[in-house]
Amino acid sequence: MTDEHRPQPEWRNFYGRIHGKTMRASQKTYLSEDLDTLRPNGVTREENPERARVDPTGIFGDARPVWLEVGFGGGEHLVHMAARYPEVGILGCEPYINGVAMLLGKIRAAGVTNLAVHPGDARDLMEVLPDASVAKAFLNYPDPWPKRRHHRRRFVTEEHLVPLARVMAAGAEFRVATDIPDYVRQTRIGVPKAGFALVVEGGDPWEDWLSTRYEQKALREGRVPHYLTFRRL
Repeated sequence: MTDEHRPQPEWRNFYGRIHGKTMRASQKTYLSEDLDTLRPNGVTREENPERARVDPTGIFGDARPVWLEVGFGGGEHLVHMAARYPEVGILGCEPYINGVAMLLGKIRAAGVTNLAVHPGDARDLMEVLPDASVAKAFLNYPDPWPKRRHHRRRFVTEEHLVPLARVMAAGAEFRVATDIPDYVRQTRIGVPKAGFALVVEGGDPWEDWLSTRYEQKALREGRVPHYLTFRRL
């Protein structure tokens, strides 16, 4: 059976809604004025139907290390890391447009210039990045999909982790933060199968961690954060 006739796997979203409440006027301004200049070219299927590889040097202008954050929420961790590591180029993916607008406001306030923003599914970006082009990746408080029948939608499944493993360099670090015990369980199982080794896990965050609004909500509601660090083999 040729590839063009081979049945394609179902495209399951690992995120929830993409629109929220009405945005403030300032957030609409950020989207209209800033997003196009921060959006990497050639990522969407409309721009790049052949899914040709996109060179990260064309995104950031040089051969700096590239990091990836999958689902940046409101963007506080993404901006924090960009400010702390200005020598790195960080790609942020987030399909929730209200979160994208919040991030753009934070970028303006912080004045960071080493970020690129894909307002969509991280798989779009992982499809077009070259092999072994990402030096570090972050998955912070992903949608837990708590119902058993929805567990296959979680990011820590083969259909998401295999593309991630392809774009990550040998020895690259993959960090996962979650407050859901069953998500921890599935992460421990799924990530090593995709070509990663578990380095450390527990209740202590990374030295350069910035607690997000999702983590603060978890703490207020009595859930315990858990942090896992993997290395690409």
